[in-house]
Amino acid sequence: MKPTTLLLSSPVVSLTSSFSPLLSINTRICQVSKYFTRQLILLPAIFFIAASVTAQTKQTQSVQQVWLGYFNQTRFSNKWGLWADLHLRTKEDFLTNFSQAIIRLGLTYYLTDDAKLTAGYAYVNHFPADNHKNISQPEHRPWQQLQWHTRYPKLRLMQWFRLEERFRRKIVSNDELASGYNFNFRFRYNFFSQFPLSKKRFQPHTLSFVVNDEVHINFGKQIVNNYFDQNRFFLGFAYHVNSHDNLQFGYMNVFQQLAAGNQYRSIHAGRIFYFHNLDLRNGQK
Repeated sequence: MKPTTLLLSSPVVSLTSSFSPLLSINTRICQVSKYFTRQLILLPAIFFIAASVTAQTKQTQSVQQVWLGYFNQTRFSNKWGLWADLHLRTKEDFLTNFSQAIIRLGLTYYLTDDAKLTAGYAYVNHFPADNHKNISQPEHRPWQQLQWHTRYPKLRLMQWFRLEERFRRKIVSNDELASGYNFNFRFRYNFFSQFPLSKKRFQPHTLSFVVNDEVHINFGKQIVNNYFDQNRFFLGFAYHVNSHDNLQFGYMNVFQQLAAGNQYRSIHAGRIFYFHNLDLRNGQK
């Protein structure tokens, strides 16, 4: 019986040995993947700390604003959907005048349920400001985006890479727009994380804690001093209205480098966003 046992077990031992290099490689790939995931999560924090240090050595203007936003993502089929978001932002002292209004639309292609590509157009109205005190400045902004979600029982993550082409109308004076546009590209990376504050986790009528950071980088021929555009850091809460909609509210700091290069703006904003998601495949409303 012993020789028979040895003969039967030998192929198993040999087979395991032949696969051991593959198992080792797979383990290393998992370790590398986890390492880069940790680095990606740390990126927004690094940008925020660097921006805060820079703010201490440059001329920085502080203002207070309110940012209101509505986001809608409607899915028509397994592959196609529509993106729409609307924004209204005040100018200073929280409720004094308006600084910006945005209407953004896009067509979405779903790679999977958790990964999608979107391309579209946004119209931005810059209300009267320091260099155009009596007129609004229009901006046309085509954009393209890759967005993906990662879901865990006690954590939800969302990330996107967005590229924007910004056409801002030229200005003659406080009272007059010029013909033509200033143009530049802008790259945006957004990292969003959500932690449940209830045993029911992400169920309707529960709260989640939200940490969100988005960095903006300018590039193009007309960009000279402000390649770093701005960093948006948000802390707040999400109230889950139902299984697919949520209301987010909290504090956001926007640290922005102005065109001069040595001047910065620090915006302390109360942010209120409503996220509305529709899936027409199942008659969801």
